[in-house]
Amino acid sequence: MQISIEKPTALERRMTVAVPEAQIADAIQSRLEQLRKTARIDGFRHGKAPLSVVRRQFGARVRSEVVGELLQQSFGEALSKEDLRAAGQPVIDPIDSTPGLGLTYTATFEVFPDIALAPVEQLTVSRPQCEIGEADIDAMIEKLREQHQEWLAVERPAQDGDQLTIDFSGSVDGEVFEGGTGENVDLVLGTGMMIDGFEAGLRGHRAGDTVELDLAFPAEYRNERLAGQPVRFTITVKRVAEGVLPAVDDAFFVRFGVKDGGLMAFRAEVRANMEKERDRAVRQRFSNEVMERLGTANEFELPASLVEGEAQRLRQQVVRDLIMRGINPGEAGEQFAETVRERARRRVKLGLMMAEIVKTAQLRAEPAKIRQSIEALASSYEDAAAVVKWYYENPEQLQQVEAMCLEEEAVAWIAARAQVKNVEVSFDALMNPVQTGEQLEASS
Repeated sequence: MQISIEKPTALERRMTVAVPEAQIADAIQSRLEQLRKTARIDGFRHGKAPLSVVRRQFGARVRSEVVGELLQQSFGEALSKEDLRAAGQPVIDPIDSTPGLGLTYTATFEVFPDIALAPVEQLTVSRPQCEIGEADIDAMIEKLREQHQEWLAVERPAQDGDQLTIDFSGSVDGEVFEGGTGENVDLVLGTGMMIDGFEAGLRGHRAGDTVELDLAFPAEYRNERLAGQPVRFTITVKRVAEGVLPAVDDAFFVRFGVKDGGLMAFRAEVRANMEKERDRAVRQRFSNEVMERLGTANEFELPASLVEGEAQRLRQQVVRDLIMRGINPGEAGEQFAETVRERARRRVKLGLMMAEIVKTAQLRAEPAKIRQSIEALASSYEDAAAVVKWYYENPEQLQQVEAMCLEEEAVAWIAARAQVKNVEVSFDALMNPVQTGEQLEASS
């Protein structure tokens, strides 16, 4: 087998492989001899046809099969011989397998980059520290009350905090646009769920009022066809309701499974749940911080085929999510596409760095830890044992848990060597970092 390699770019390889005719002929001969034993050919007893007759009848088909198998086999052997790791599937073109001339083909593919990670000892990462105080529990109880409030109709003008039930129709240049209408839509004033001016234009109106609003879509609106466009909304207010919070009493406690112990037991239950949420958020935020610092400290070229493959998977996932939310994916626009590509680049880069760390540190996901993770995932289901069984019977799902555990091992390995600073953060900022915008300050 002869091999020649060109390097059009840093990661692209164009490899030409030539397999001699003798190797093909030997494989064909062996295949035909085996076929002769089982082939049924008119005029001959079973397995007694001359090889020349078998060759004449099946030779072309057998050669095609042998060439296909040798192409795959020789490509793998050529990669091994040249010490190359292909990233993604190769493009094979052209293929010349003329009888008597052997097999020649050119495979174009990308290779994985050589990654020399910056010393993790030079990384500085922040680990959030969060103490849950009585005020945090008070705030959580109020949030729970808000989530379980009743909405009672009122006849007064609408104000922030009220829930309005509305019908609306939006039009651009006199034409109603897709997604621009709604019936019996519940909207809480002051939440900022609609475009600027929509909620403000409903303040002070009563049930039965019809309101005309001339507004404009934001310049960065997700639907590029509507971005920056003037729009007229016709809105009918069908109901104005104010929220009535439930009392903090035994009936309220029972809603959360606390039947005995009164307020003290309820607060203990709330604290326990907040601590679980805090611990989960701390692990995730610290892991994200480690990955972010690792990515910033290391730059290398990414195989375009891996990025595109990951982008396709992300697009499918995001499209499903948009459809579930009632959003037309076709309205997402180029900004959506670029966001997906950037996420794909980050994920591919992270995956390559993690693979390098796993190899360097010889990390592995222990079966006991995998089992523990699966049981934790299954604990929220009624039949936890059935869920655990399902994971172990589905290789793809099991592999995802293994990858999650391996990533945790890698994060722990980095954390043990990096410079870790504790950062005091409130519970609210930990759980809602974007909304609070709270700045974190390192503590000793």
